[in-house]
Parts: sequence; structure tokens; C-alpha cells
Amino acid sequence: MSYHNPNTPPRKSATFDDYTLAEIRRAAATGIYDIRGAGTKRKVPHFDDLLFLGASISRYPLEGYREKCDTSVVLGTRFAKKPIYLKTPITIAGMSFGALSGNAKEALGRGATIAGTSTTTGDGGMTDEERGHSQTLVYQYLPSRYGMNPKDLRRADAIEVVVGQGAKPGGGGMLLGQKISDRVAAMRNLPKGIDQRSACRHPDWTGPDDLEIKILELREITNWEKPIYIKVGGARPYYDTALAVKAGADVVVLDGMQGGTAATQDVFIENVGMPTLACIRPAVQALQDLGMHRKVQLIISGGIRSGADVAKALALGADAVAIGTAALVAIGDNDPKWEEEYQKLGTTAGAYDDWHEGKDPAGITTQDPELMKRLDPVLAGRRLANYLKVMTLEAQTIARACGHNRLHNLEPEDLVALTMEAAAMAQVPLAGTNWYPGKAGF
Repeated sequence: MSYHNPNTPPRKSATFDDYTLAEIRRAAATGIYDIRGAGTKRKVPHFDDLLFLGASISRYPLEGYREKCDTSVVLGTRFAKKPIYLKTPITIAGMSFGALSGNAKEALGRGATIAGTSTTTGDGGMTDEERGHSQTLVYQYLPSRYGMNPKDLRRADAIEVVVGQGAKPGGGGMLLGQKISDRVAAMRNLPKGIDQRSACRHPDWTGPDDLEIKILELREITNWEKPIYIKVGGARPYYDTALAVKAGADVVVLDGMQGGTAATQDVFIENVGMPTLACIRPAVQALQDLGMHRKVQLIISGGIRSGADVAKALALGADAVAIGTAALVAIGDNDPKWEEEYQKLGTTAGAYDDWHEGKDPAGITTQDPELMKRLDPVLAGRRLANYLKVMTLEAQTIARACGHNRLHNLEPEDLVALTMEAAAMAQVPLAGTNWYPGKAGF
């Protein structure tokens, strides 16, 4: 015989929580899976779980802003005749015209140029506005080949061959019909208003041997001038990095599961890939095993938000980072000033991720002419430049406090972990110990 106290509130399941129950009902009612943008919403070990060990007696700190701390980085030094020089190791990740408005792409180019860094085209080709306002522009070469042509390959400053991305390793891209305007359709050579789904793999190669041939083809098209990046989603970082290097890459871009996307299945975003923190050390180990660390540069993306995140990624062995979602927030995405309109869409500022619907009140993830007008690309570009400046200063401050006169002198020995998971993933000691799970000799 059981007894239930009527004064005890009902107890809900941790497994079948309100969100899960709502998703079951939605799937049962519609028969379709959920599509959304942005990145994973589940909590995973991240840079917040690491802390820096500032200098004291055993290490000598740099004096404030009076002693220099170099932030520059050169990308593509392995084979390219014209490597890229950046004033800051914080770059703008690939986000397509189509997923983003033309004004948003212009703003990203303007902000990156002011800050002395690069921006990236994304799927769908290169616009004249983007090229015109980006001092350093990386051209993405994707499985879809949308908008790809030799002229734009030569107009770019680097080429990024996209094998996968963090939000959907092994999955292709999506751009739904409501965002396929006349211009987007013309650039992609596909019908207006029809869903466009990118292939999950390149049509003319299926493995690293074919990738090597493709890299050589791109080098010949661009007269060996442009650095060739290979971008992979964070799934098997050691082997993917090693194979990219052996195929001839100048730069490896590694995107963890916190990386965003314009649109994909929710089940992909939440259940495929690895946390960014778990990806860095295996990739660095692959470069070290091949004798290529710092010779082939490593760019890390997926959930980078602050100068502290930048400094931690560099301390773990990266050469640079890329930001996507954070850059969109900097230029005005999910701004509370549009809260009333976000609520009309059934969401709220800070949670809006239905980028594929093309109804963004901020005028960023849309092709609606009236909504696009809300984003001033000049002002938005200045905001992005300010944000990049602050991130760079924050990273410098940490490097100085650890006794380094260059951001890239940060090292794993400057870090400790707050949790067992972070210690194992980053391979740095648990705070207060000299041990991490899996350390040799223990």
C-alpha cells in the first residue's frame, strides 16, 4: 500500500522533462524533425572550466600596458607564396550570403578590416560588397559548389576547403526556400524560393588521396599564392588533422560542437560531434607527431566568446580562433531592443534560433528587404571592431599576467582545470594537483 502526501508537489521526470515532452508531441503531430540554427544548447565542458595561473615569484609578470605583448599571427606559411598577416588571432568564421543579409556580410567585412583580421565567405559565393569591405577575405570551397568560380578563387586571400563543421559533422548545409531571393538564387544557380540543401561530402573526392589532388588543383588555379585551409567538424580531431596535413594543407580549422549553423536538424546540433575543449589537444598532438606544430597553423572555433577563451585556446596550442555566433551578437543579433517582435515570433531575445525562417527582427539572418534595412553596416561594423578590440586586450592582459610578451607564448603549463572532465579533455592538471585523468605514469 502506498501513500502520497497531498502537500508534496508533483515530481517531474528528469529524463522526460517539459521540453522533451513538448518535442515528442510536436513530432507526433507533424511527422517532421525540428530544424533550427545556432549551436548546441546543452551544457558541455568548456573554457569556463579552465583557469590561468598568474605570475608571482616563480614567474615574472609583464608591467601593464607599458610592456608590449604581441598579438599578431601569420597564417599559411607552409606552401603559400602570400601568407596572411593578421593583427589579432581572432578571425570571423564562414557565414554565407543567403544565411545572412547583405548588410550583415558587409558589417562583418568592415569590422574585421578595422580590427586587422580576416572574414570568411561561407556557402553561396562571394559578393562584391563583401570583397570590397574585407581587407582579408577567406573564400569557402564547399561540397555544394554554390557560387564557386575560378575568378573568385583568385580574388580571395585564402581558400578554406570545408569538409565539415562543428554543428553538423557529416551533415550538409540547409538554406530554406523563404530565404532564396532572386539574388541568392542567381548566385547559386538554383530556383528562387526552393529549399537548397548542400551535399554532406564533396562530389569529386571521397578521401585524403582525392583531397590532396583537390588542394593541388586549387593551388594551380591560384598560382600557389593563396593559403589553403581545411575545415573539419570536431569528431576525430587527431586523424582528421593528420590527414589534412598529409594532404598538403597550410592551415587546419577545427570547429567544435558549440559552433553554430544557419540551419540543420536539432538532433544533429545536440548529439553529433565533440565539445571544442575536447578537440584541441588531439589536433595539437597530431601536429606535434608530424613535426608540423606552428608550421601548419591551427584555428579553433565553436563557442569562443571572450578574450579569456581566446587565451585558453592559444595556451592549449591553437594559433588563432574564429568566431561566428559572437560576431552576430556583436553586430546586433538577438538584441533586446527587438524583444516585442521576438515574442511575436514565439521566442525571446537571446533564445532566437529560427534563423532559417528569414524573419529576424534585427535584419541579420534574413533576406527580407524591409528587415535588412534595420541593420546599418557601418555602425554594426564599428561595433564588431570594438568587440574584437576588447577580446584582444583581454587576451593580452592574461598573457602579461602569466609573464608572456606574446599571446602565442601561452602554454598548457599556464592552466589548471576545475573539473575532472575539463582536466581530461584539456590535459592540464586538476586545480591543486599535478594530475589529470589519463596522465602517463598514474
